[in-house]
Amino acid sequence: MKHALVTVFLLLLTFVAFTWWALESSGVAVLETQRPDGSTRSTHVWHVTHDGEVWLEAGTPENAWFQDVEGSPRVRLRLEGHSTAYLAEPVRESSGHTTIRSLLREKYGVRDWWVGLLFDTSRSVAVRLLPRMDGSGGQGSTD
Repeated sequence: MKHALVTVFLLLLTFVAFTWWALESSGVAVLETQRPDGSTRSTHVWHVTHDGEVWLEAGTPENAWFQDVEGSPRVRLRLEGHSTAYLAEPVRESSGHTTIRSLLREKYGVRDWWVGLLFDTSRSVAVRLLPRMDGSGGQGSTD
């Protein structure tokens, strides 16, 4: 019985460690959105650059950060020590979903495959980030 418990524990630990590695090990940015109450939400997100634009994926339209974007599209993306202001533009057409899924699969490889086993991405929504140049710390600014 003791060996079975140790085996189950090690398998669970391996699963958790591999999942953490898949989600957080590299290529992760922090997206700052504004909640309905005005406070800031910080969410770790995968990102890709496509045709000179940054793209994100909301795993489902119910994701909290995506709901924030629906209410207020002004966001900040913290990446590699830089914080850049953007306007988030959901791309709801099926071509947006196909594009973001393809780009994430290409960039993240086996990590994207693993996450796809754990989470249903069939309803995901692509989000394109457009640089915000309104004096609020536009593109390339650092905090």
